[in-house]
Formats: sequence, C-alpha cells, structure tokens
Amino acid sequence: MRSFLAPVVGLTALFWVTVSVAENAIQLSQEQINHLGINLSAMTVVKEIPILKAPAKVVIPTANEFVVSASHAGVITQLNVATGDAVKKGQVLAQLNSPDFVSLQRQYLKALTAMALNLLAYERDKKLWQEGVIAERRWQETSSQYNALVFEANESKQLLQISGMTSKDIEQLNKTHQLSSQLNLPAPIAGVVIERLALAGTRVDVLAPLFKIANLEELWLEINVPHERIGRIRVGDEVFIDNTSTSADVMLVGQSVNPDNQTIPVRAKIRGKPPGIHPGQTINTQIIEQIKTQAFRIPNTAIAQHEGKAYIFVRDTTGFKLIPITIIGKENEDSIIAGDFSGTESIAIKGAVALKAQWLGLGSAE
Repeated sequence: MRSFLAPVVGLTALFWVTVSVAENAIQLSQEQINHLGINLSAMTVVKEIPILKAPAKVVIPTANEFVVSASHAGVITQLNVATGDAVKKGQVLAQLNSPDFVSLQRQYLKALTAMALNLLAYERDKKLWQEGVIAERRWQETSSQYNALVFEANESKQLLQISGMTSKDIEQLNKTHQLSSQLNLPAPIAGVVIERLALAGTRVDVLAPLFKIANLEELWLEINVPHERIGRIRVGDEVFIDNTSTSADVMLVGQSVNPDNQTIPVRAKIRGKPPGIHPGQTINTQIIEQIKTQAFRIPNTAIAQHEGKAYIFVRDTTGFKLIPITIIGKENEDSIIAGDFSGTESIAIKGAVALKAQWLGLGSAE
C-alpha cells in the first residue's frame, strides 16, 4: 500500500501551483506548463468584425431601369430584340403600324405650311411698320399671329420626336412630305433588355409597356437583416459575397420593420462589375464592421468564462496573468476581442480550462 501511494504523492507535488487571487496571477514553472498541456500563441490584430450572415437579392438601381412604351396605339409589326440582348441608345427595338402616327405627321406638315404662308405677311407688315406706313397695333397683331404658328409647328415637331422620330427622319419628312404609318420605338439608353412584354402581331394601346431596359453598370444588394441585429450595422460597412472575391459597401440602413418577417432592409452598392452576379439572383452575404479601435482575433479555446465575464491567460515571467476581455464578435472557431493589450502577448490557446481549474480551486481554498 505504501509503495502505491508514493508515486501519487510525487505526481501531486509536480502539478502544485501557487496562485495569487488578488492579482489574478498563476505562478507556474515551464515544467508544470508542459505537463498541463498548455500551448501558447500570439494574438492577431484585426481591423474588421464579422457582424452577421444573411441572404441578399441582387437588384438594379431604380434610376437605371427604364420602360419602353408605345407612344401611340397600333399593331406591332416587328420586334428586333429579345430578353437579354444588349442594345445601344437610339437602337430601334420594335416597329408599330399606327394610324395616329400618320395624323401627327399630317398635323406637323399643316403647321409648317401655315407658318410659311404667314411668314410673307409677317415680313411685309414688319417692313411697312418700320417705314411708318401701318400702325403699330397692326404690326403687333401680325407678329402675334406668326409667333403662334411658330409655337404650333414646334409643338408638332416635339410630338414627333417624343413618338420616336429622329431629327433626320423629320428633316426627310420636310423634304418629301411622304407620310408613314410605321413607328419606330428607340432604346432610351444603352443597356440590356431585361424583359420583353409584347408579341408581334398584337394591338397595343398608347403607353402600353413593351420592354424593360436597364443599365447594368451598377448593381445593388438588398439584405433583410433581423431587426434585433440592425443596431450594429452602419453606412460604410463592408459586405462580402460568399465564395467570391466580390464585395459591396452599405449605403442605406432602413428605418421600418417588415411585419411579415420582422426584418429591416439594408442596401449595399456592389463594387465594380463582377462576373457571375446578375439581377434577381439570391446570394449569401456577410456584413463586416470596420473597427476604429484596436481589436484582436483569438481561438475560442483561449477564453475562460467566470461569473458572466470573459478572461484570457497571458504568459509572463512567473506563469500567467488572468486578463479580462470584451468579446465584440465571433467568426467560426475564433472570437474578436478588445482589451488593454499591445498585440505582442503570448496567450494560452490550449489548456485554458486547466488553468481556470487551478485558479478557481486554489483561489477558493485561500
């Protein structure tokens, strides 16, 4: 029996440590550290904190999306583009056969003719008034009548331009006086056709939507964030898209809660034009907060919890010091902490449980 107890007593003496609870210090020799299986590592300085992961939808900025509508009622005779096609500004998207368009051209030519006829009277009365032959009142009446016809001709011309006629088309109409029922619908911007809403051979009313075109040079992310997590998100935070090198910048944090899912919308602008990112796509994202104060990344195994507070064990010349920390973020198996550190400290990343047991056990016995 004595021969059995002897080695046990020797082993206990080997692991005996001296603890100062008041100073939160644990005195350990290197031999004792080795037997306790304690591994040391340095802390990693970090500049950002992962806040949360959330799904996001890729959307087009509202100012970059346009609807091409029929400027007059008519029958669609030809469609020149399909969904997904890239188009240039002014490119003809479709052609309509429209009797109303013929009437508009006739009205324009009639206004030009009336203006040209009245121009003779305008120039004659202007000369007579300057020579003092006619009264000023008559000259004012002639001038007013001519100006009204000029305004009417300009209005008719603008209506033709709104309908889709180019300046070259209008100039050709002035020369030939040939009316056409074929109405061309041009693209208002350079972009991509994201939706086609019409079929060839169908009749459409005035202002009926035919195409949706978007400029895809800029894309946004719409992220639905649980309202209890919104307090940590700020404009300027970075958003990473999973499995890509693409990132975005938070540009808007919403103010209202969606009653259906209790989330608040967060909008972020995607940097550049990354391949593989398309409007309407749902992707997984991670929002990152930029840290203004000093913070460090450490393994979760290095953290000891006691009475609602978190601590780490920092190596010193006599053993370890127990230093309180503030956990400000988590990412997989690591935590982001803040505290009074220089960043050069060595901490116990394995064996913290054993150190905590020694600290609590001897501290309670004191």
